[in-house]
Amino acid sequence: MMLTASVVTYNTPEDELAACLASLSPDYFDKIFIIDNSKSEITRKQCQDRHGITYIPSDNVGYGRAHNIAITKAMQLGSEYHLVINPDVYFTPSEIKKMLDYMRQNHDVATLQPAMIHPNGSPQYTVKKLPAPTDLIIRRFCPSKWFKKRNARYELRHIDHSKPFNVPYHQGSFMLLRTSAIREVGMFDERFFMYPEDIDLTRRLHSRYRTMYYPYATVTHAHRAASYHSMRMLGIHIINMVRYFNKWGWWHDEERRRYNAPFH
Repeated sequence: MMLTASVVTYNTPEDELAACLASLSPDYFDKIFIIDNSKSEITRKQCQDRHGITYIPSDNVGYGRAHNIAITKAMQLGSEYHLVINPDVYFTPSEIKKMLDYMRQNHDVATLQPAMIHPNGSPQYTVKKLPAPTDLIIRRFCPSKWFKKRNARYELRHIDHSKPFNVPYHQGSFMLLRTSAIREVGMFDERFFMYPEDIDLTRRLHSRYRTMYYPYATVTHAHRAASYHSMRMLGIHIINMVRYFNKWGWWHDEERRRYNAPFH
């Protein structure tokens, strides 16, 4: 069994990347690919001469396309499982064993997302229903108190998160993927520079496999939510969500209705 991982960096702080790499123990990971979209000399030096790490400098090609570089190399190596992980995620290395054991025992699971928490221990709701345009408009531009109940249902807060469940949208900050399933449905759609590539990939996998939330393993995500603090990143988010809805449908998306139905 081969397990690989990829981390996409962009002027990533040294301490943040160090915590992430410490989680990716060579006891479990055969190869780690660092795709550096900033070509940072600091990141290069941090990765050089480290066993099992391949540093790949890149132009800023976007999140999904950068991970595709690594996923392609991982599949060429014969990797059975591949972890897509953000540099601001860290965990106790043994947590990955729990996830791998579950995927080995459940061959119909294409991707798995563990419970995610903030550094202070509070939960993050990172698996969701497939979004409708209204969901994203409300989240970005309306006071949260106006639509608190709707937003909570979009984030599946009404679902029991103490048990595994099959859900069509996994946040891209941590996706443990079965590479045979990726060969079947394809990698990240490179039309999306950033943000909806995780929604798009999960729903494609969900159409043929189970895509599981797995609460018996936990990782910490120091989530920055850049598009809430930067007008440039907000613009990128909007442009790419337009591309997403152009692909799958704005108001009429029968697959979205069907996949979301169990969570109403």
